[in-house]
Amino acid sequence: MSDVPGIWYGLLALVAIFGVSTWCLDKFSSKDNLKKITAICGTISMLALVYVTFTTEGL
Repeated sequence: MSDVPGIWYGLLALVAIFGVSTWCLDKFSSKDNLKKITAICGTISMLALVYVTFTTEGL
């Protein structure tokens, strides 16, 4: 395993959780506002993950 900061794993978990929850809300629910919120949170988490990945030294 490479030396990535602990926040990287947390962000990866958030991306996965928000991705699955957005998919479930899209397929099995009619709550459009909650679907938009989870999609936006997932996008923010993904952008933060990309930022942490590319600013970490030695990768």
